Amino acid sequence: MIRTSILCTGMLALATSLFAAPPGDTIRVSGFGAKAGSYEDALPAFNKAIAACKQQKATVLLLEPGRYDLWPEHAAVREYFISNTSSETECPSKLKKIGLLFEGMENLQVIGNGALLMYHGKMITWALDSCKNISISGIRVDFERPSMSEMTIVAATDSTVDAKVNSSSTYEITNNRLQWYGEGYGIRNFHALRMQPATHTFWYDDWRQFDRSKARELSHGEVRFSGNFKNRKFAPGDVFSVRDPIRDHVGAFIHHSSGIKLNDVRMNYMHGLGIVAQFSENLHYDNVVVMPREGTGRTIAAFADCMHFSGCRGQILVENCRFNGAQDDPLNIHGTHLQVQEKLSDKKIRLRFMHHQTYGMQAFFAGDSTALLDAASLRIYAFPVVKSAKLISEREMEVEFTAPLPAVLKTGDAVENTTWTPALTVRNCRFEGTNTRGLLVSTRRKVLIERNVFYRTGMHAILIANDANGWYESGPVEDVTIRQNEFIECGHNGGGNNAAIAIEPEVKQAAPGYYVHRNIRITDNRFAQYDYPVMFARSTDGLTFTGNRIEQTKLFPARQPRPNIVLENCRKVKISGNKMDGFSDKLEVKE
Repeated sequence: MIRTSILCTGMLALATSLFAAPPGDTIRVSGFGAKAGSYEDALPAFNKAIAACKQQKATVLLLEPGRYDLWPEHAAVREYFISNTSSETECPSKLKKIGLLFEGMENLQVIGNGALLMYHGKMITWALDSCKNISISGIRVDFERPSMSEMTIVAATDSTVDAKVNSSSTYEITNNRLQWYGEGYGIRNFHALRMQPATHTFWYDDWRQFDRSKARELSHGEVRFSGNFKNRKFAPGDVFSVRDPIRDHVGAFIHHSSGIKLNDVRMNYMHGLGIVAQFSENLHYDNVVVMPREGTGRTIAAFADCMHFSGCRGQILVENCRFNGAQDDPLNIHGTHLQVQEKLSDKKIRLRFMHHQTYGMQAFFAGDSTALLDAASLRIYAFPVVKSAKLISEREMEVEFTAPLPAVLKTGDAVENTTWTPALTVRNCRFEGTNTRGLLVSTRRKVLIERNVFYRTGMHAILIANDANGWYESGPVEDVTIRQNEFIECGHNGGGNNAAIAIEPEVKQAAPGYYVHRNIRITDNRFAQYDYPVMFARSTDGLTFTGNRIEQTKLFPARQPRPNIVLENCRKVKISGNKMDGFSDKLEVKE
């Protein structure tokens, strides 16, 4: 098989580094007063340059190399309901500040020439709203004060911990208590991870003992915590990352847009859920790197996901990308199940967004095809077409269909928009530095995952889910190929359920003879696992696992011997031609 080497090694491949402007109508941000390296607020100049591009229908927006600082005082403000972000109680206002807003624009190249955009405060760094054929290349994005605080353990006993605070993590010690703060905000709630540098693995942890301890400064940036730290097993070099769990913004936003290309883009830090594409189509991300900026000493580049696609369609292509330092999933592709609340007539129903973080968006449009399903079994029983749809509140929609609905429809069933489901290709990417999964995919169109490296992801490297009871992330897969990838020592945060690949629809009550997923081919991959589980599959019709190599490593001790592959309610399964090196030297399968 072809083994994938480390990709995107840290240098932006700036094809645009020759600063000569390309042919066509070109707008330079320097022409509107933006001064690289001045540390002045460049956002007013950027706003004027973007407005000029729109007014003059320019084809190029050009940045000179260097650092540009952007402050929230002159940021655009828009109301956005964004999938998988904060609930009503966490963040009632959906007014978002956007650094660079491209709205209703077409046929524009944004050429960064390696410019560093340094953001201050909390903002969506850039947004494309109702745009067509936009490309962004050669930019770097970071925050002067990331909303993630980090510190490294220097020494530890049962009663004291000495730590060195990262230079970008601002704090104050008041009344013997350490308080993290940012530019214009304080931090009162905590979600914590610990990174162990010897293995470059990320683990869930707890900040409460630090929060309750007494803190005093030994020197600038060096703090001693005194309290009860028994059984914490801290080791010098361990890195704590701490953030407020509320997702009040996203890193970047692509909304109702099409033909978008990101190339040679580095996101050194993103506040909130990462680059979110919502109800957009035909997206191409090439050499997008999400990892901390060199020299910062930070371990985290993404507050949550790195890339998130919700309710998209057309072709999504993610290639030559690298993800390192995410506090949630690097890549997540899904739709949304809405729950049936009431049958209003033979053709009309009232639906509700059920998950507390996903609501308020127009989830259906006239002419869309849908799938009606039983929520417990995920069994689809009809495919009605939408005649009209409207939001009647932030949480509810009324949808009318072109034909009478089935008599079996009942309250509690779910509806998926099947028109807004994308084909997906993920190739030549590297996933590492996360405590959760590598890639989540739930789409019924063709999926190809090839020549990627999944390195020590905390949970499953790949998860194919689908549920209508928890996250309400839809839907079934029908054509998936996973080939020529390397899965290296994944699953340390998975407990006993630590298979590298999990096909795990959340079926609460199986429907006899019904299978949620189908046609999944896993071929010619390398699995280097310290523990026994390699694949788990549930409710799948047509599953191939052939020509793979499974090797046992010694990163951590293996748990009790158990099957390498577990099948639950699957049929037409083909497992053959796989090679084992270690474990029992025989592929163990449980059905």
